[in-house]
Amino acid sequence: MDNITSVGKIVATFGIKGELIISHGLNNKSDFKGLKVLIIEEKADIYVPYFVESIKAKNADEFAVKLEGINTKEQAQAMLKKNIWMKNEDFNKFVSTQSSLALIGFSVVENGKALGDVVEVIEQPHQILCTIIMEGKEVYIPLHEQSLKGVDRAKKKIMVSLPEGLLDIYLK
Repeated sequence: MDNITSVGKIVATFGIKGELIISHGLNNKSDFKGLKVLIIEEKADIYVPYFVESIKAKNADEFAVKLEGINTKEQAQAMLKKNIWMKNEDFNKFVSTQSSLALIGFSVVENGKALGDVVEVIEQPHQILCTIIMEGKEVYIPLHEQSLKGVDRAKKKIMVSLPEGLLDIYLK
């Protein structure tokens, strides 16, 4: 779906009334005021919206949420490990500019040429991988101290210098 962004995963249940603990990459200990809907990926490419009854940040990486229709610990346990998505307007409201997820939608540029827009961010211990679509194919762009040349947040651009031949692996 084009108008939603992946933000995290259900990692635990809380209490006996169906509350869920969400681990997220928003890097923001927000009160999530105004968040009305979270989208759960029930199965691959099947997204179900749930209305938020209550939500409270635990820290910058987790929040506890009570969703409409999930009223028991057993119902909550059935949701464990499912991916959580937000509507783009909610994502943009709550994501910290310091979060690597904030790079979604940025254009990756090498030597002045736009390669593609970031559609996914994968955090790894020593680098971040940005997924872009280039010539109809998924391409993974590594961001680390050797490849990342700069980020222009105002223009939503990521300037990179990629290893020679990296793009050829994907485009041949």
